[in-house]
Amino acid sequence: MAGGVALAGAGAAVLAAGLSGCSHQPGHETAQAQSAVAPVRVSAAELARLPRATTFTRIRSAPLDQAPFALTGGLVVHPLQPQVLYAAPGKQPVAVLPATELGGPTWVPVVQASPGWDRVLLPSRPNRATGWIFTGGTERSRLEIRRSSYLIRIQIGARRLSVDDGGRSLGTWTVAVGAPGTPTPAGRTFLLALLAPPRPTYSPLILPLGLHSNALSTFGGGPGTVGLHGWPDRSVFGHAVSNGCVRIPAAALHLLSGIPLGTLVLITR
Repeated sequence: MAGGVALAGAGAAVLAAGLSGCSHQPGHETAQAQSAVAPVRVSAAELARLPRATTFTRIRSAPLDQAPFALTGGLVVHPLQPQVLYAAPGKQPVAVLPATELGGPTWVPVVQASPGWDRVLLPSRPNRATGWIFTGGTERSRLEIRRSSYLIRIQIGARRLSVDDGGRSLGTWTVAVGAPGTPTPAGRTFLLALLAPPRPTYSPLILPLGLHSNALSTFGGGPGTVGLHGWPDRSVFGHAVSNGCVRIPAAALHLLSGIPLGTLVLITR
C-alpha cells in the first residue's frame, strides 16, 4: 500500500514521468469538435462547490467504468488548467479535474470518445469512477492529448507483471500482491504519479495508481491508494502478502519509472 509518507504529501518529492513513448494526436480535437453536444454552463459558484477529482476524494455522482477489463487506444489527456467533469455529454457536472496530482501533472487515460467529448478514468474513489471532458470549441486549447504506446498488465493469481510497448514485450516479472484480507483490486487503472520519498525505507520510488483498496479506507495516514513499489526482501515475490499494493523487483521499478503518466494498467485476477 502506498500510504502515509508518500501519499499524504509529507515531504515526498514528486517527479513527473517523461512523455517518451507518447505522441501528439493531430486532428483528434478537430474530429471530436464536429457535431459536439454543448456542455452545461457552470457558474463560478457552482464550480467552487464541485469536488476535485484527486486520490483523496470520493466522487459520488461519477459514472462507473462499464468495461473495466477492456483495452484502450492509448490516448491520455492532460488538463492545462482545471477542467469540469460531466456525467455524460450535455449532462450535469460532477467534479473538477485539476491540472496537477500529487505535485506532478495530471494525466488520465481516455476510455471512450464521443464527438467533442472524451471520457476518462479518474483517480478518485469509488474505483472505476469516470468523467466526461468537453474537448470541443475553445476547450481544445486547455488540453494536451497524447498517445502512450505502453501497456502494463498485472495478473493477480499468477503474481506476474508485464510491460509492453506497442505490442513488443519489455519484460515480465514475478511480483507480490495483496494478502487475502487486503487484496489488490482488479480492473483497469493508470499510472497516477511518480514519487521519490526523501528518506526511502522500503522503496526508492513509488508509483501510485488511480485505484484504492476496497478493504482499507485509509493506510498510514493516506487515502488507501494502491501503488507499485519496490521491496528490499526478494522472498516476497510470488506471494500474496501486501496491504494491496504490488511489490515489484528493482528492474521492473526502473523500467516503470520512465513510462508516461496516464498509461493504462490492466489488473486481472
